[in-house]
Amino acid sequence: MIKLIKGGVYYLEGKPVKEKNAFRTSAQKEEGRKKTIAYGILMAHNLGDEKKLRIKFDELTSHDITYVGIIQTAKASGLTSFPVPYTLTNCHNSLCAVGGTINEDDHVFGLSAAKKYGANYVPAHLAVIHQFMREESAACGAMILGSDSHTRYGALGTMAVGEGGPELVKQILSQTYDVDYPEIVCVYLKGKPRKGVGPHDVAIALCGAVFKNGFVKNKVLEFVGPGIANLSQDFRNGIDVMTTETACLSSVWETDETTHAFFQEHGREGAYRALRAQEGAYYDCAVTIDLSRVEPMIALPFHPSNAYTIREFLANPYEILKGVEEQGRKLKGDDSFCLTDKIRDGKVYVDQGIIAGCAGGMFENIAEAADILKDKNIGADAFTLSVYPSSQPVYQGLVDCGVVSELMTAGAIVKTAFCGPCFGAGDVPANNGLSIRHTTRNFESREGSKPSGGQLAAVALMDARSIAATAANGGVLTSAMDVSYVRRRRKYKFNGEIYKNRVYHGACRPHAEEQLVYGPNIADWPEQIPLGKHLLMKAVSVLTDPVTTTDELIPSGETSSYRSNPLKLASFALSRKDPAYVGLAKAVQADEAVRREQGTLPQSVLSELGGLEIKDGTIYGSVVVAVKPGDGSAREQAASCQRVLGGVANIAREYATKRYRSNLINWGMLPLTGKVDAKAGDYFYIENVDEFVMRGDSVKAKWIRDGKIKEVELSLGGLTSEEKQIILAGCLINRNKNKA
Repeated sequence: MIKLIKGGVYYLEGKPVKEKNAFRTSAQKEEGRKKTIAYGILMAHNLGDEKKLRIKFDELTSHDITYVGIIQTAKASGLTSFPVPYTLTNCHNSLCAVGGTINEDDHVFGLSAAKKYGANYVPAHLAVIHQFMREESAACGAMILGSDSHTRYGALGTMAVGEGGPELVKQILSQTYDVDYPEIVCVYLKGKPRKGVGPHDVAIALCGAVFKNGFVKNKVLEFVGPGIANLSQDFRNGIDVMTTETACLSSVWETDETTHAFFQEHGREGAYRALRAQEGAYYDCAVTIDLSRVEPMIALPFHPSNAYTIREFLANPYEILKGVEEQGRKLKGDDSFCLTDKIRDGKVYVDQGIIAGCAGGMFENIAEAADILKDKNIGADAFTLSVYPSSQPVYQGLVDCGVVSELMTAGAIVKTAFCGPCFGAGDVPANNGLSIRHTTRNFESREGSKPSGGQLAAVALMDARSIAATAANGGVLTSAMDVSYVRRRRKYKFNGEIYKNRVYHGACRPHAEEQLVYGPNIADWPEQIPLGKHLLMKAVSVLTDPVTTTDELIPSGETSSYRSNPLKLASFALSRKDPAYVGLAKAVQADEAVRREQGTLPQSVLSELGGLEIKDGTIYGSVVVAVKPGDGSAREQAASCQRVLGGVANIAREYATKRYRSNLINWGMLPLTGKVDAKAGDYFYIENVDEFVMRGDSVKAKWIRDGKIKEVELSLGGLTSEEKQIILAGCLINRNKNKA
């Protein structure tokens, strides 16, 4: 089904050929690097050299739990107008049901900012961010930067990147996105998917093959091969959006007449051009996928890479669910979490099905789900099915084809465009519930449960087709390949009048006289002090899990209403993982305030340092120590909440994603790495930290535990000159103020 090819690969006569079998010279290899689609797009947007890229994006996009912070940060840094097209969508805080008026206050602020600075504004329930950008903004050969990790439009020929908000701030201030030239991966598709197999099945299989081994981490996936011609545009988009879960940097696909037809249907024919890898293109490695061998898949809790074929899973459900159950009990802290009770009479029963968002909510997924449910029903028992079309045009197309009527008749609830089921703000299952979802993620507590409150549910990812098959079987988990149905071909017609009549189209048309409208929950970022000459750090949280997600660093669903208020949001930091963190970090912050006021640290701190000499100019802050932090969402708040609470660094074995490391840097925190078997309460002291940052290499830090001092080597990895200045200044806002 999927094969990984390590080492270099050439694309010759439409097939990947291992470097050792290609008989190419070193000169041909270097020339081959320039023959990929990715190279051409990156160089067209690069202001730096070919190894150290400085990228300017064509467009930006954000949703309503990121754009307020981005605009506030840019405003504090000197924003006057948006220099490139910027789209603000409202698909995350759409419910406006928690926290009083504050969610709708954010929307009002967003519209006022779109008018003042010149942006597009998409009202709530009209479209999820990525579907709108596919329909209205993606273009072959373009680059788009979004403040959401699933910013992926590669199947439309657009190289898109999801990053934390500060990277968008840099673009807004006409700065660049700085990154080393990434490795390019050939993803070779062949064959044709079988009936009952959907895009999520391919995507889950891909995540299962490459995530845990880091095969494509921080690389660009370039999809080529004859199999592409056998996929509809919706099918391609559905695979592409899930490449985020492989930990890659971005993606791009060959384009063809199917892509061309998509742009024609959406009234943007000029956005199309043919993209092809040239003969002799060289890739750093390759993944081959035989689409004809892909089976319906399931990604069990608590990660999209926890992948099994449904056939394999149903052949041995008890042992597999028992392993997941044990993970859940560790998370919950007791033995009450149970999944093996879902097995009855040899069948696995699930409680809920959801088809939603940028991955599941596309026209073809929902239409084929209706085909499977035709003349059937989900039953009047515990199982429920909710369907969220990804945009109002898609919704209207489904209405016009009769799909919505069929789904409603079968017992499904059809709702508006909303990302909530992807991050725990809608359709939260009951405690111990098992939900199957065609959405993007199934991290622990991502669906909205709170282990600290004695609640834990579980999400498994599946394709819409197998979710519908399960619904037709009354909630008994079923592969779509095991049901008989007629796949009806329906023609989708896009109605652009929906957006024309409702979206505020203000990109690059600022009205400086307009006033920003602030609600009571929208707060400025608190001032952050520069790094200082020397640095004393106290480990206030030590995370020993193999991977720590951004959801664990700052929860998703229940915090959404506070994303515009840094201080309130910070009170949730690590609440699911280490409830003691906030109090301990605040204690360090209070001791640093004493130092700034009195010129010396409190005696209670000094007495724990084993006689270590603390030099003048020392800043005191907290540090989080983890194995591999930052998988998952691009949300900058995973880092900024630590900074607001006085955090000055993370110490990790490695960082799960570039975007989390970038978030640390942009908020003035040291992205340290080192082999540190730390305990909470340990101290680390770095002398001449300013010189260490400017060198950007490694340093011998003092490590103090129980009054005993030893040395440990800590490293920063590669930093650009601008990143060094941001860290020394204390954060990106300070850096821009200094430059101004």
